[in-house]
Amino acid sequence: MHKYVINYWSNEDGAFVAEMPEIPGCTALGNTQEAALKNINQAMDLWLETAREFGDPIPEPKGERLMFV
Repeated sequence: MHKYVINYWSNEDGAFVAEMPEIPGCTALGNTQEAALKNINQAMDLWLETAREFGDPIPEPKGERLMFV
């Protein structure tokens, strides 16, 4: 699990939302907290793979993990 995930419940979406603020646009939803975290890890892996493929810079995690439920 990555240290910069933020996870919270969204009344608007009716789902848990996980975001990685250091990685632009990297957001995922899930019906459970665990599903949201699994989905954000998959999204991050794809984001990193694409960044490496195109030679884009990869942000360093800030080293703190925040989780709000």
